[in-house]
Amino acid sequence: MSGHSKWSTIKRKKAANDQKRGSIFTRLAREIAVAAREGGGDVETNFALRLAVDRAKSENMPKDNIERAIRRGTGEDKEGEELEQVVYEGYGPQGVALMVEVITDNRNRTVADLRHILNRSGGTMAEAGSVAWQFHRAAYFLVNGEGKDPDTLFEMAVEAGADDVVIDDDIEIIAPVESFKAINDRLVGAGIEPGEAELRWLPNAALPLSPQQTVQVMRLIESLEELDDVTQVFSNLEVSEEAVELLETA
Repeated sequence: MSGHSKWSTIKRKKAANDQKRGSIFTRLAREIAVAAREGGGDVETNFALRLAVDRAKSENMPKDNIERAIRRGTGEDKEGEELEQVVYEGYGPQGVALMVEVITDNRNRTVADLRHILNRSGGTMAEAGSVAWQFHRAAYFLVNGEGKDPDTLFEMAVEAGADDVVIDDDIEIIAPVESFKAINDRLVGAGIEPGEAELRWLPNAALPLSPQQTVQVMRLIESLEELDDVTQVFSNLEVSEEAVELLETA
């Protein structure tokens, strides 16, 4: 398993055991509401909503919560604050580039929270566009490799439009955004449920650091992810297995 996928698995398990379960559901409900507001409440025609709902289901979010969030987004339910989806850019220690996706009802509060955590860790906020050029938008799938035939999965993904398939203990599939639905449908049709299926900001080139420096940045990313307004954090950090092991034992 690559360092990135191993770290992702650890964070997912941590979240599953986290006492702040309500906070996770709040974030998911915001994602669903924004997606429904932008593209309507039908998951069959609204791709962003389908992604958000699938993510909520993977976290065992109750059906009533999901439906209430959709109604809020479509305007059927008038309760709650006005939300907006924003991507902020920044740099962490050692010049690591960061893309931070948020859903917020108060930009000033969100920016202040982000700036506080970044400054405390030796990072800084950046102007829009000054970091984004180092990334590209892509579809990403993470599949548990246990009991799967790698060759079959590889062929299935490539036929559906994948650009790259990384085979290890887990299997990572990377594809153009427009191929997301085709690949997801092929996996679901084959009875394969991805551990992760989402759109990501992927770095054009990864930045390698020492294990100690890598852990410093990983801790910063985890601190950013703990903010209620933050939905995703992406970086160009190259995460080694040595760094993941060091983070676990630190």
